Amino acid sequence: MIGVPHDGAVTIALIGSFSALVTLHVAILFGLARRRHFARAAASVLLLPLAPVSSWRAGMRARAIAWTIAALAYAVSVWLSG
Repeated sequence: MIGVPHDGAVTIALIGSFSALVTLHVAILFGLARRRHFARAAASVLLLPLAPVSSWRAGMRARAIAWTIAALAYAVSVWLSG
């Protein structure tokens, strides 16, 4: 039996939002390290939700907003897949 038609869309959303979240997280870490905020970068590695807060304070507002949107999209797609 083939799944419900929206299963494919949810899977694509799940993979896309997770890859965007990981990519943005790495971009934030490199941005923090480039700006010499090594303590914030290390804290963001250990505690993932600190990444958008640290990037907002470092002036990387677009990355912080994009990270938050990607995290929300990932959470919604996980909820829909359940």
